Amino acid sequence: MNDYYDLLCSTSLFQGINASQIDHMFECFRPARRLFKKGDVLLLAGFEASEVGIILSGEASAVKTTPDGASVSITRLGPGSIFGDVLAGCSLKSPVTILASAPCEALYIPCDKLLHPCRAMHSEHMQLLENLVRTISEKYFTLSSRVDLLILKSLRAKLCAYLLGQSALAGADTFSVPFSRAGLAEYLNCERSALCRELSRMRAEGLIETYKNSFKILDKAALQRQYEH
Repeated sequence: MNDYYDLLCSTSLFQGINASQIDHMFECFRPARRLFKKGDVLLLAGFEASEVGIILSGEASAVKTTPDGASVSITRLGPGSIFGDVLAGCSLKSPVTILASAPCEALYIPCDKLLHPCRAMHSEHMQLLENLVRTISEKYFTLSSRVDLLILKSLRAKLCAYLLGQSALAGADTFSVPFSRAGLAEYLNCERSALCRELSRMRAEGLIETYKNSFKILDKAALQRQYEH
């Protein structure tokens, strides 16, 4: 596990906890490392999550099945991404399936070990619990932002809102998004062809420039107006 301690220290779950402290806790936690091939299930919808998972390498996707049987990608998970944490300590079943979108490795920490400090009462364990609460809160607000995006009526409004949000996160008018065109279409809950047509119109109107998954906003005020109306 030593090779992954730098990655773990960079995650929201282990923020403020150093490698030596993680080593102490793992002696109690006895986490499991598991390898997955592309298409393998890391967490299955409809089942309780008895472990909190962390992606160590590769990539996975959280997928939601719609009533008509279609699969919608909710979010992509790369190294350092955490899953199952929102369900830790409760009997609720996972609403999403986590699938390996490429060969990946994940670390699983038993929820009962995570939520109940051992007799040693490591001070870093209390920090870990604070981090867990903060991580869950951040995910709540991320989900709330996604809902705000999806309830917009037009694809143009969704695109404007999404691009403005990504620009704000990057702190620049030129930025990259973590999706291909197909992935972005799934994220915005629209057809890929419709997305490409709308992006072409926005380029023709001088609102944006695009190159693969990179964007440059040329007229932020116009995007803001079209998002708000």
